[in-house]
Amino acid sequence: MRFGIREFILLLVLLAVPVSSYWLVFRPQNAEIEQARREIAHKKQMLDKLREATSRTEDLARANQEILDSIARIEARLPSNKEVDTIVRQVSDLAVEAGLNPPVMKSEKPVPAASYMEQPLLMTITGGFEGFYEFILRLEQMERLTRMPAFKIVRSAETDGHMQADFTLSIFFQGQEVTP
Repeated sequence: MRFGIREFILLLVLLAVPVSSYWLVFRPQNAEIEQARREIAHKKQMLDKLREATSRTEDLARANQEILDSIARIEARLPSNKEVDTIVRQVSDLAVEAGLNPPVMKSEKPVPAASYMEQPLLMTITGGFEGFYEFILRLEQMERLTRMPAFKIVRSAETDGHMQADFTLSIFFQGQEVTP
């Protein structure tokens, strides 16, 4: 068998077909397939982030509802300005029930706060320290919100175990301008 120019050209054509197929067809297709895989991976990643954000949104909605419920419970503990007198009577009754002398009270001007009002009462209570301690515990258990920002106890020189307490009791209540 003789190997001539014609056979050599045929051999080159046979070799050129697969090489040119690789460079002209398969290589661009492989690049497109790789690009499509990167896009799919990116879209899956974005979808996972979206799912995570959606689940957080549901958690946030649930948390917001819990916060609104808490606010409603706290506002239920705030009397209206008409009920402040009732609270003052309850505080006085607590002192008498604890074995203390009826308290001397002086009301100060109500202080506005964020969405409520604060009614400070200057109080003076005399009696046994154990009774005062019981009074404080009962006051703490009241449904209504109160606080004691100023507090002073002086021991009685006359009777052992007795004292005089001067303190400010603040009662929180809903003001007239507050709307639910």
